[in-house]
Amino acid sequence: MKVAILDDWFDTLRTLECFEKLAGHEVTVFADHAQDTDVLAERLAAFDALVLIRERTEIRTPLLERLPKLRLISQRSAYPHIDIDTCTRLGVTVCSDLHAASPSYAAAELTWALVLAAMRHIPQQVASLKAGDWQAGVGSSLIGKTLGIYGYGRIGKVMAGYGAAFGMNVLVWARPESLERARADGLRTAESKESFFETCDVLSLHMRLVPATRGIVSGDDLRRMKPTALLVNTSRAGLIEQGALVASLQAGRPGTAAVDVFEEEPVRDPTHPLLNMDNVVCTPHIGYVTREEWEMQFSEIFDQINAYAAGKPINVVNPEALAA
Repeated sequence: MKVAILDDWFDTLRTLECFEKLAGHEVTVFADHAQDTDVLAERLAAFDALVLIRERTEIRTPLLERLPKLRLISQRSAYPHIDIDTCTRLGVTVCSDLHAASPSYAAAELTWALVLAAMRHIPQQVASLKAGDWQAGVGSSLIGKTLGIYGYGRIGKVMAGYGAAFGMNVLVWARPESLERARADGLRTAESKESFFETCDVLSLHMRLVPATRGIVSGDDLRRMKPTALLVNTSRAGLIEQGALVASLQAGRPGTAAVDVFEEEPVRDPTHPLLNMDNVVCTPHIGYVTREEWEMQFSEIFDQINAYAAGKPINVVNPEALAA
């Protein structure tokens, strides 16, 4: 099969051990980012299969209808960036392992790094030292504070363990079935969404972005937070009502934020409001970007390609496409 890998910005996949799984295919790696439909249609016209790195490129109907040879999209995790119904209509099989039993420890580690960086003002302290100054203010400790976990899934559960290890009081808010799991794990759950946002000193979001969760955190929710509180989002920017985070930070509630995700990515504009707030720590969507995480993820993605080529596709999102 002719396979195109999109958005491998540092040409990393060829250096992974699992890349050998594609030895029987003709593979082209694109190290830049393109979203323009005309550019992508010309670039990808000859390929049978696409490998996507999460949601870096949206695969929408106008593009799909201009890729007559495309038969397979192989990726991992959720797929809000792919028009699945159009893929089905055109006979394009989408394979994606949702890894329900395997948390992304890389994402959890990055989340905790952001918590520590924001609470101890590490970026500001480093900048002060490099500028020839010494200490730049006073940070805050975590012990005894309340860690709120919004969404108790795989990563949320790992985060609860980190919080407990640092002596924090862990509080969970989530769907009813997730709240039951949290209680079964011995964790305290909030009485209401309102009290959850009012109580937490550190509040971290851990949900998939699906239609039901888009904008699930409103401006009113954020304005309930303490002026000393920290909001952390390493999941998806769309979980927060558009524009609400910037407005709430400007209003002083919450007092601080740490984000790894943005409403539009990649962010290339240094004037982006979140990048220019002293009370915000930002990273460029690197939660899942470690060699170890990629080795695991792309081993499965490449397995999906080989299974499809062998006539035994796995992790199929739209089985109707196989009949088409």
